[in-house]
Amino acid sequence: MRPEPETFRGLPGALPFGAVAADRVGAVSIPRDPDRLVFFTDAVVAIAVTLLVLPLVDVVPQAARNGQSATEVVTEHKPEIFGFLLSFAVISRLWFSHHDFFRHVRAYSKPLVICNAGWLLTIVVLPFPTEMVGVYGNDRFTAGFYIATVLLAVVFQTGLELVVRANPELASKTAPPPADYLTGSVTAAGLLALALVLALAIPSLNYWTLLLLFLSSAVEKAWRRFRS
Repeated sequence: MRPEPETFRGLPGALPFGAVAADRVGAVSIPRDPDRLVFFTDAVVAIAVTLLVLPLVDVVPQAARNGQSATEVVTEHKPEIFGFLLSFAVISRLWFSHHDFFRHVRAYSKPLVICNAGWLLTIVVLPFPTEMVGVYGNDRFTAGFYIATVLLAVVFQTGLELVVRANPELASKTAPPPADYLTGSVTAAGLLALALVLALAIPSLNYWTLLLLFLSSAVEKAWRRFRS
């Protein structure tokens, strides 16, 4: 016969050692501090921003081989410079919203991690359409690809906010995310969707359709008046 599992002698109703260990493990609470998630996200964003400038760095030796002057390095590569500045501004704005939102988060869950991974994917991908902007300029597909990537980032940001609103255990008890955050994200997503449609329908507008985002404040104010 197999020997009985060793028990703690002297304790009434003692459980097998393995059962005690399992019970102890189950009783230990797993920390859900979002700091590690935030630090990882910040590091990925920093890498993505660094990748934006690499094509511009490669332009300098190429211009020198072609016999171009220092001034022509700038004047002959305006699309690349425009793409870099545009994407730097876009990523900075997206990161600021993400960073500000997580100040109101005290824990994380699997859905929150998944949404954050989707948001990071759009940030990592953004240097790719940025490079296409420098090469293909005002091409309709390139403009649509670029705006669609930004739109997906805002959609995932909206998803983050919905996840936290659906699970109060994730929100800070002293400073939960304000309702205006979700309104702002939904408004931005709607304006970017409109910008994408216009960029594809009227190719001459291309990236100028992103100026619709300046209407965000007016749309949010109108929505609040409508709700009240």
